[in-house]
Amino acid sequence: MSSGCTPEGLLAMPERVALLFATSGHSGVDRVIHNLLPEFAHSGAAFDLLVIGGHGPSIPEALPCSIRIVRLPVRTKKLVFPALIPYLLRHRPTALLTANHQLNRAALLARRLTGIPARVAIRMGMSLTAMGAEMRPAQRERLFRSMRHWYPTADAVIAPSQGVGEDLVQIATVRRERLHVIRNPLVNAQLHRMAADTPDHPWFAAGQPPIILGAGSLEPRKDFATLIRAFACVREEIDCKLVILGEGGERGRLSSLAVELGVADALDMPGFAANPYQYMRRAAVFALSSRREGASAVIVEALACGTPVVSTDCPSGPAEVLQPMGARALAAVGDHEALARQLLNMLKDPLSPQTLSGLITEHEASASARAYLNAIIGP
Repeated sequence: MSSGCTPEGLLAMPERVALLFATSGHSGVDRVIHNLLPEFAHSGAAFDLLVIGGHGPSIPEALPCSIRIVRLPVRTKKLVFPALIPYLLRHRPTALLTANHQLNRAALLARRLTGIPARVAIRMGMSLTAMGAEMRPAQRERLFRSMRHWYPTADAVIAPSQGVGEDLVQIATVRRERLHVIRNPLVNAQLHRMAADTPDHPWFAAGQPPIILGAGSLEPRKDFATLIRAFACVREEIDCKLVILGEGGERGRLSSLAVELGVADALDMPGFAANPYQYMRRAAVFALSSRREGASAVIVEALACGTPVVSTDCPSGPAEVLQPMGARALAAVGDHEALARQLLNMLKDPLSPQTLSGLITEHEASASARAYLNAIIGP
């Protein structure tokens, strides 16, 4: 364990909340965690950040005084359940938050077996309908049956969008009175500070052609192939560039597609960016081409940087954020021609930063953290 507080100081706090995550270290959930922790520090509760070897979240260098790290002696989510039991029995937290189906199930089962009277809040960030559509029928039924068995026993169920929340009610039979739709805590002072930096990339220099920006793991779900095809269409009318931030197994296929379409010289995929906001602030348009999202963090972050967004109308979060922009901000999933039309429209007639910032007030980190604490600890 490590902490900026003495053990006596932590134990004197009236509430102890355990937070259990297992992430890639650079996902949207990681950003949610990084933004929640500083806000939680003002709550008057003590927090245990439970971590699993080989998984994120990446830990900030300076944790707030009221948060300590507890390392569970496992390296896989499958083994979390037996490691969680001794933690609960020893530390007896008043509440536990988890954010992954395996972890959600483990937390609810561990509470049942230990008899610890802790509130359990679980989070699901993805559309169950969209997830299920990508699974084999038997696999989908096993997952949904497990959710229907366990999720109604949670004290609070958190979803980042109305679409995800409705899936949890209809598919996982979560009771509506226990459902909390809480927007991701994405907008804070740190984001704006990082956005003020200047990218070390020649295409973002003054006087260069406008840039369409994408960001995310290079994987099929993000469907960057559709974005590259749309970009090739846009290039027929406007001299512009495409930059895609992120890393993943699709890099080779996407590079080959760009060569095939004749746009390889106007596409750059520089890899993972620790500070994507400096790119967002200087892009002409941010493009999301995903097949599914729970509640896309990157479109909110781009809007916070004052950059217009065009997105596929994928389940289930983008339309909820972009609806005030009208139909010009959305295109059908997988339709590169429709995506190209929307990108062209936004390049030719962008919205003002003031209009864009008005779309994301619910994503302010402080407001989101208050809603999380209300769900986790209870009113």
